[in-house]
Amino acid sequence: MSLETFIAAMPKAELHVHLEGSVRPAMLLELARRNGVALPADDEAGLRALYRFTSFDRFIEVYFLIKSVLRSPDDYALIVRDLGAQMDRQNIRYAEVTWTPQLAEMQGLSYEEALGGVEAGRAEALRLWGVEMRWLPDIARDYGPEEGEKVAAQAIAGLGRGVIGLGLGGSEHRFPPELFEAAFAKARAAGLRSYPHAGELAGPESIWNALRLLGADRIGHGVRAIEDPELVAYLRDRQITLDVCPTSNICLHLFPDYAAHPLRRLYDAGVPVTINTDDPPLFNTDLVTEYRIAAQHFGLGADDLCRLSLNAVRGSFLPEADKVRLAAEFEAEFERLKRQHL
Repeated sequence: MSLETFIAAMPKAELHVHLEGSVRPAMLLELARRNGVALPADDEAGLRALYRFTSFDRFIEVYFLIKSVLRSPDDYALIVRDLGAQMDRQNIRYAEVTWTPQLAEMQGLSYEEALGGVEAGRAEALRLWGVEMRWLPDIARDYGPEEGEKVAAQAIAGLGRGVIGLGLGGSEHRFPPELFEAAFAKARAAGLRSYPHAGELAGPESIWNALRLLGADRIGHGVRAIEDPELVAYLRDRQITLDVCPTSNICLHLFPDYAAHPLRRLYDAGVPVTINTDDPPLFNTDLVTEYRIAAQHFGLGADDLCRLSLNAVRGSFLPEADKVRLAAEFEAEFERLKRQHL
């Protein structure tokens, strides 16, 4: 077995993937037909041509196109089920999936209706493929702090129904973490974990404030930590996980190419990093591809890739007993695959 084949076979967990951004072009077309929504293209090739982003704002425009076809709880259940099927094909056993209640409400769905839909899909993915998912409803920060507190209350209402944390996405460079301190304080007091995007469109100060003001348990992206050696040391010493999405970072022009990307430098510095897709079809990737990129462009071998996969298990928001169980299952399978094929 080659390293590439080993990567496909190894068990994985993914911590940074957006539900709305996981909708494949074929599924987008199906939902548009079902709901009578006109799209700017009527075939998969035409839709893929839209997924070339000159800026983050252009990326958000495409994201809004996707949300326009999600009109019912059944639509949400369908895209979760489809995501589960995609994960099963890549041997992804566990995922923490972000979705945005504000986008559902724009289409006339209440939070409870959308949550009911994603929960129905989650149950199907577990029943059909054994793929476990948990939810990270996120605040679209562009709508301001008051909306943020509303989403925090909604996330709290989802405790016990797959919801384990509160996220923060959107235009990080325009709406800094400190605007959402109250929302995250309420969520954390209720027992939710804190999962803001930071260090993607804004620099190290965004990460510092996410940690200090939002009590971030883990950081979505965080790649611009590399600009601040003190921050890198802080993340290493406290073993704060960064969920890194290499191809997303290239497609959104954070870095010109993989050679300039700091994944390997963060890994070598001892920061616990994980590999993720962010919005897989929008960036023409999947998690197997991202692991292969880690091998080909960052020089990571089988042991390194297994460590990255275990980082995702250990950095997850699962209860400790579940993390120990899942990590042991992963390690046993890694060793079996290595003995047989490498």
